[in-house]
Amino acid sequence: MKLGFVSDSLGNRTFEDILDQAVKLHLSGLEVNTGGWSTAPHFDLKKMKADAKARGAFLKAFADRGLEVIALNANGNPLHPTDPTQDACLRDTIRLAGEMGIRKVCTMSGLPEGAQGDRMPNWVVSSWPPETQTMLKYQWEERLIPYWSEIVALAKECGVERIAIELHGNQLVFNVPSLFKLREAVGPVVGANLDPSHLMWMGADPLAAVDALGEAIYHVHAKDTYINAPKAATASLLENGSLMDIPARSWSYITLGYGHGESWWREFCYRLKMVGYDEWLSIEHEDVLLSRLEGLRRSVETLRSAAPEEGSDFAPQAI
Repeated sequence: MKLGFVSDSLGNRTFEDILDQAVKLHLSGLEVNTGGWSTAPHFDLKKMKADAKARGAFLKAFADRGLEVIALNANGNPLHPTDPTQDACLRDTIRLAGEMGIRKVCTMSGLPEGAQGDRMPNWVVSSWPPETQTMLKYQWEERLIPYWSEIVALAKECGVERIAIELHGNQLVFNVPSLFKLREAVGPVVGANLDPSHLMWMGADPLAAVDALGEAIYHVHAKDTYINAPKAATASLLENGSLMDIPARSWSYITLGYGHGESWWREFCYRLKMVGYDEWLSIEHEDVLLSRLEGLRRSVETLRSAAPEEGSDFAPQAI
């Protein structure tokens, strides 16, 4: 497996600096944020669209350091009913990835309104009252599947081979069944960006998700979640408090190894190998209590100890 990190993990540093930090940490590549919910401090989407020299310089900066571009990341809500910029970011990112020879784009499925004319996204997480089913039918049949049919066609046209959709709360695709439902509708260009941290706070088991997803895993975000048991016992894991107030929350994103220990990460990596995934582990640091660089460094240390780096050369002896 190859180790890298999401560029926003060091969003307070320059483009050149984050590449140099990757080299210092003996990593193999970076996943670069292009917009959406990110200010994209390391990728000027408008400039990259207009300037072939800028695209060439971007790729050369990686190559000069022996690094790879893991993927471009356009995480946002491309189905937002009143913000068309997030859809435009995804489409532009796919076109640029194709032009730059980058074959994988990471994104979210999107979350539309609950009915035509609504102005805000609506995430249905209950089967009752009965209007929830009407909302889901509209969201999937009128919005999600038609949209992703278009995006898959665009990806094929541009030479982007894989779109890795992050299983993330507040999105229509947030778990294993919803990923397979979309994949069945639009085809295997779409696969999973498996970020175990989201499944943790939603109450799912990331290890079981690995087994269930199998070859549909196209990407892995390495991020951990801390479950604050005393808070969760009374508030549940349905948490909408400030992300910055960790003591008050029932769960929080945290540096690798601080929510789940090294032994958990060893099993996670081994189970990935068992289903045939031997690609990137892209660290996404969002721990507000540690400095960005220390959190990234400690996450690297955890994965360096847990993740296999070499291919198998074992063969039974001929007896």
